[in-house]
Amino acid sequence: MAIKTANDQSMTAITSLPSGLSAQSMILLATETASSSATISFTSNIDSTYKEYIIKYINVHPETDNVQFEFNGSTDAGSNYNLTKTTTFFSAYHLEDDTATGVGYETSKDLAQATGVQDISFNTGNDNDVGICGTIHLFDPSNTTFVKHFYVTMADKTENNASATRFIAGYFNTTNDVDAIQFKFDSGDIDAGTFKLYGVV
Repeated sequence: MAIKTANDQSMTAITSLPSGLSAQSMILLATETASSSATISFTSNIDSTYKEYIIKYINVHPETDNVQFEFNGSTDAGSNYNLTKTTTFFSAYHLEDDTATGVGYETSKDLAQATGVQDISFNTGNDNDVGICGTIHLFDPSNTTFVKHFYVTMADKTENNASATRFIAGYFNTTNDVDAIQFKFDSGDIDAGTFKLYGVV
């Protein structure tokens, strides 16, 4: 099987992709900006249009020190955020002063058929230079046959000045359509941050 490539030296001269190559695009559907916000929610645009949705959260700053950033889903356009979830949670960290590092499974942060929020971060600081950044992938949320899988990758700065990265995966255990996602901290407001919802073609 021959590998097909686009090898034109000038990108402006390419008018179409070679036969057999597929193009994947992220379509920006909505942007929410936090400003002393208790929650940030996407209650529209998550539907059957796309098989995958991506939410990017950028420089999300907590009002309160040493808090957990959390999310949950809804099947009723945001009237209730209480979906049953089973998840896994891995974490790695490195202190600024290089005195400690670590990686491991976070038993206290996973869920087993629980309806509460899923933590994305923990021990997040509120120093002026702190901003949590990450991505959530949600797959086929309008499918009425299968559960709804998701995974999260993120980076944050903890209250004890560690660089931390978190890896969360799981599923909303429902065959109903998941049509809304909400974010919040477990204490205090979202002081600032940008949230972007994309559909993947």
